[in-house]
Amino acid sequence: MITLFTPLKLGALNVPNRIFMAPLTRCRAGDAHIPNELMAKYYVQRASAGLIIAEATMAIEGNSAFWQEPGIYSAEQITGWKCVTDKVHAADGKIFLQIWHGGRACHPLLNRGAQPVAPSPIAITNDGVRTPEGKKPYVIPRELRDDELPGIVSGFRKAAQNAKAAGFDGIEIHGANGYLLDEFLRDGANKRTGPYGGSVENRARLTLEVLEAVSSVWGNDRVGLRISPLNSYNE
Repeated sequence: MITLFTPLKLGALNVPNRIFMAPLTRCRAGDAHIPNELMAKYYVQRASAGLIIAEATMAIEGNSAFWQEPGIYSAEQITGWKCVTDKVHAADGKIFLQIWHGGRACHPLLNRGAQPVAPSPIAITNDGVRTPEGKKPYVIPRELRDDELPGIVSGFRKAAQNAKAAGFDGIEIHGANGYLLDEFLRDGANKRTGPYGGSVENRARLTLEVLEAVSSVWGNDRVGLRISPLNSYNE
């Protein structure tokens, strides 16, 4: 118990205790995916944690998988998040942003009709996704071309830059739970050939490129990577 409440050096941060808040997506950002006062209040209430990791946040526009989750790709979203981080810091808290791409877990009804993208054209077949029209089955995603993947990496890099402008203390890259980066890692979702498919090294390539890009913005002492090797969520 004494250890739980003692300070800890975590990369570049000195945190006051070892109680960390995991990212919990609340879907309170509205249809424009802009953080708001309700979200600021929610995080300030939890500022006594050693570190808050804020909820799954779209790195790239048009990849909503939850409906009304926040983004970090527009000026309005940066301003909204700045309100959150300023208030958390005023309460002596520290907060990272989790940046994320939903991959094949996205749905056209959440993204103005756009087909989701993934490493291979394989749909999730579980219960389905909640949309403004009720629960709907997942759709078959479009397979990303190799020449599109640098754009994904650039999108994560820009999201990292925007998160810095919004006043966060660091970044967690969401590479877990069956979303885009995890889909590339998994041989059940990634059936492609070439530099991003086949071997473990190739399937890990996109995640490692994103990690390198984000670290180039923040330094590797303010960047974390969430993985879930034993979690079958989203197939």
